[in-house]
Amino acid sequence: MTDPDYDAIILGAGAAGMMCAMTAGARGKRILLVDHADAPGKKILISGGGRCNFTNIHTAPDRYLSANPHFAKSALGRYTPQDFIALVERHGIAWHEKTLGQLFCDGSARQIVDMLASECAGAGVTIALGHPVADIAHADGRFRVTINGREHSAPALVLATGGPSIPKMGATGFAYDVARRFGLGIVQPRPALVPFTLGAEDALFTELSGVSAPVEVRWNKVRFREAALFTHRGLSGPAMLQISSYWQHRTPISVNFLPDTPPDWLLAEKRARPRTPLRRVLAEHLPDRLAQALLERIGTGGELGSSSDKALRAAHARLSDWPFTPSGTEGYAKAEVTAGGISTAALSSQSMMAKAVPGLYTIGEAVDVTGWLGGYNFQWAWASGHAAGTAL
Repeated sequence: MTDPDYDAIILGAGAAGMMCAMTAGARGKRILLVDHADAPGKKILISGGGRCNFTNIHTAPDRYLSANPHFAKSALGRYTPQDFIALVERHGIAWHEKTLGQLFCDGSARQIVDMLASECAGAGVTIALGHPVADIAHADGRFRVTINGREHSAPALVLATGGPSIPKMGATGFAYDVARRFGLGIVQPRPALVPFTLGAEDALFTELSGVSAPVEVRWNKVRFREAALFTHRGLSGPAMLQISSYWQHRTPISVNFLPDTPPDWLLAEKRARPRTPLRRVLAEHLPDRLAQALLERIGTGGELGSSSDKALRAAHARLSDWPFTPSGTEGYAKAEVTAGGISTAALSSQSMMAKAVPGLYTIGEAVDVTGWLGGYNFQWAWASGHAAGTAL
């Protein structure tokens, strides 16, 4: 059975898909929004600890990873954090800024999902939930999508089904499979914003599970200054999640456990209070358990006055540049997003449409554009969804 035609069929009722649908619907387009889940915005609901870190006021293209670092500029420039904040405020949703420009709902992430659903309803968007796509065909300039035994037709198809991160939420590589069918290239997907696992040589640190400390972490020329968290399997916390998006397997990361102390700090402490144990001085900057573990690994301790200046300089140098070589990551199960994806080389940065397949669009996490932790990926979802919704 064939249902009435639409102007566009959008696959995926997440952040990008809903933004695209409401934008196109508000322009008078007949939109069908499809999702295999029984409710829209499921990943939105679990984001930000249930309060949805919906954007970041410091959004800029250099805070995104992509094989083409310039691709995101157009969409991000045309739909800004201020545009989304205006939408949030129009719906009376209270919000607050946390650290580093991160904006959260005062209440619940449910408010963001309800806002998007309300905008879609107001724009006349038809939503079909709980039905996986059975088939996609393309002929004579039209896309035909079969769901629940019905065939729906439109001159435009939008892939907004995200990547495979958090499979327990129903995430898959569906968008990549469809893209490949239409000849679009794929940049190798990988888990991003994901905790690290550590090998047996760092077993000492897994005993610190639950201990957190402010650090600066570095991989090659990339640095992040945020908190690190030791887990029973390895390293997590904002600093580690951030650097994980850049990290390559079998390479070390460097952690500065004392980012606020000058190189001769321990020497100054030695002269000021020579009888103070090194562990106690270190514990003024780090959790006591962590200070003890680090000193055990270094093999130094005792009163400051009993250590030579050379030994104290060496201890500070090690604490300021501590190497870890992760054995891997926690994978897609714990990754907040997926890096890589549908190659931007195949897409128009203005409209998000495939250059070689008129009418085929791809937006959000499915595309090879991955933001930092802290609301950047939501802003890409809003911006790319708005770009496609405006172009449909």
